[in-house]
Amino acid sequence: MNVPVKAALATLALVTAVPALAQTADSAEGRTGIRAGDVLLRARAILVAPNERSGSILPAFPGEKVKVNNSVMPEVDVTYMATDTIGFELIASTTKHSASGRSGTTGGIGKLASTWVLPPTLTAQYHFAPTAKVRPYVGAGINYTVFWNEKASNGLENAVGRTRVHMKDSVGWAAQAGIDVDLTSRVFLNLDVKYIDIDTTARLSTTAAGTQRVKVSLDPLVFGIGLGVRL
Repeated sequence: MNVPVKAALATLALVTAVPALAQTADSAEGRTGIRAGDVLLRARAILVAPNERSGSILPAFPGEKVKVNNSVMPEVDVTYMATDTIGFELIASTTKHSASGRSGTTGGIGKLASTWVLPPTLTAQYHFAPTAKVRPYVGAGINYTVFWNEKASNGLENAVGRTRVHMKDSVGWAAQAGIDVDLTSRVFLNLDVKYIDIDTTARLSTTAAGTQRVKVSLDPLVFGIGLGVRL
């Protein structure tokens, strides 16, 4: 079973569990909207679409750059409402991405390496209509991205031999906009988009070709849709 299928099944399980959790937690108050002290738990399916800008693969391949693929995964996030309009959101998800050559020698190889990306992101949000059933919000914050389980592709190792891959962690800013739409007194539909500033340097160390480095700004847009529950 490939990664996108696993992600879809995991997301379905998360989204299905949210209404059940809400039914268990629901009370007779029946109010709409949010207020200070509320905790909002969401389960989303996300598409992470990098807007990569790559430098050259140096020193051996000047002018040759890399591209990074999209990824679909489940995501869980939680928002604490400090006031009726100000909330703080923390997201947790990890996605897998591949880097491929665009042209020349590395373009002929194709996929060069893969990595898992863990980008915990904390944003401060402003909710425009906290007592309404339809509640748009915007947010901004900070992101720390960890790259893990980096691996060279079979094609690269067939070309240059055993290769070690390391990607530098990143600290950057994040911005978001979204909307919550009440379905019941506690359950709501959520649509969300984020921009995350992620810059890294990939180092590929081989016996045959020495050590190559490439700077990449990933800067993905993250599109999410899912269900939430007010606890």
